[in-house]
Amino acid sequence: MTISPRLIRHLALTATLCLLLPAAALAANASLAADAKARYRQEMAVCDSGSSQQDLASCRLEARNALAEALHGGFTDQGDSYQQNALKRCNAYQGEDRNDCITRMGNEGNLEGSVGSGGILRSSITIVPAN
Repeated sequence: MTISPRLIRHLALTATLCLLLPAAALAANASLAADAKARYRQEMAVCDSGSSQQDLASCRLEARNALAEALHGGFTDQGDSYQQNALKRCNAYQGEDRNDCITRMGNEGNLEGSVGSGGILRSSITIVPAN
């Protein structure tokens, strides 16, 4: 039985990929863990500074819980899911009202308030010509 050079190249490529893919996954996990730990240090600094609008014990507990969740693979793809959830709120409206809602959720218009103060008010002004 003869083995073709093409088969040998294919087997060599497969073996190389089998060795490299776990290494790439480990590097990605190390990067995510480093990012999570850096964020944890930032959150703890906010807690210690007193600017978190929470008591110290609650703030530290939340920071520790967020770190644990991030290290276990939680908190992935937040930006996209946040935007999708914001746009889902606009599905309650029809026509021009829905378009206005999408515009406000897309960071156009005015933003007032904060989560800590009870909520964020999004507003925009639409000029409608008189008939």
